[in-house]
Amino acid sequence: MTVDDTGSDAGARPAPDGEPGRTAGPVTDASPSPADARPGTRPDAGSDTGPDARTDLNGRMDLPAEPEDGEDPLALRLEGLILGAERRYTPFQAARSAGVSMELASRFWRAMGFADIGQAKALTEADVLALRRLAGLVEAGLLSEAMAVQVARSTGQTTARLAEWQIDSFLEGLTEPPEPGMTRTEVTYPLIELLLPELEEFLVYVWRRQLAAATGRVVQAADDEEMVDRRLAVGFADLVGFTRLTRRMEEEELGELVEAFETTAADLVAAHGGRLIKTLGDEVLYAADDAGIAAEIALRLIETMAHDETMPELRVGIAFGTVTTRMGDVFGTTVNLASRLTSIAPRDAVLVDGAFAEELIRTGEAPASEAEAAEAAATAEKEGEEPPTYRFALQPMWQRPVRGLGVIEPWLLARRDTES
Repeated sequence: MTVDDTGSDAGARPAPDGEPGRTAGPVTDASPSPADARPGTRPDAGSDTGPDARTDLNGRMDLPAEPEDGEDPLALRLEGLILGAERRYTPFQAARSAGVSMELASRFWRAMGFADIGQAKALTEADVLALRRLAGLVEAGLLSEAMAVQVARSTGQTTARLAEWQIDSFLEGLTEPPEPGMTRTEVTYPLIELLLPELEEFLVYVWRRQLAAATGRVVQAADDEEMVDRRLAVGFADLVGFTRLTRRMEEEELGELVEAFETTAADLVAAHGGRLIKTLGDEVLYAADDAGIAAEIALRLIETMAHDETMPELRVGIAFGTVTTRMGDVFGTTVNLASRLTSIAPRDAVLVDGAFAEELIRTGEAPASEAEAAEAAATAEKEGEEPPTYRFALQPMWQRPVRGLGVIEPWLLARRDTES
């Protein structure tokens, strides 16, 4: 939800305390002081009060929550269960209770991706606390206001997608009504009541693990500049002929194919040390700090899909260079080049750019040519040493112009042995 800037319930436009020329309109509900405020109590599953009852901030029983016009009573019950508190504040009252201006509160709510609610009484103590915490980080100098808004936006976008997936896929498969006449929504309430604490703890666990991994990658950067603009290998994997498939396949069948592709790609990228940046239905974008890791992922993707008769052919393009990272995404010329290489790659093949090929050669993952590999092997044998082992082979392709990037010389990437 987002807040608007229309002010109080009486229609006056409020101003932050101390700002001359404007006064806040009257507040219809008394707002608790920060010392007295605490979230409402979630009713126990077996209590006499039931999920329709609500309590005030001192634990006293209040009247059952009344839905607004057009609102489903069960939806309201589910909201109260998930949020753990009853609706109490309008946006203006929430901002005032949190001690922030309406302008800043509006920016935070919109950044989190919530819809406008005007001045409806739809916010809870948790909403007030979230505003207070973000504003407190700014006041303490730990975050700039712009960074606090970015934190709200990145968190909102990520969790919005997670929540949609859980409702559309996970809960849908578990809420089949057990008895005739029961609706899916009637089954959902007790299910969410059981799952909510477990999923919440699991979410925090995964977030901490991901944060630890991301922090570890950053502190290993060579210098301060690399912490923001880093040199990475970026790869795109694209299903061939996906547009034609959408015209031939049923929606459910197409959805299953996309899910299988995304799951396989995500597992392979993670298992081999890469990072899945995003999925786009028929395409996945991944990144790796090491060119050898990116190459291994690309070839594994090709090999795995080739052994699955239900999957279309795949093509992969990889580029290496400076990449700007923002909110978990990657941007820049290197990313654009990887996308272009994917579009011109042969079926079931991997194309890489010159910088990526040079990086594989520099790190000893691939020879500059087969002639060089043979010469190195002969030299090692003559001196009684073990010959160098290369995992990958590189074959230069014809130079060609690429829109917006000039003339490039792609290289075809393959394995040098039969290991998979």
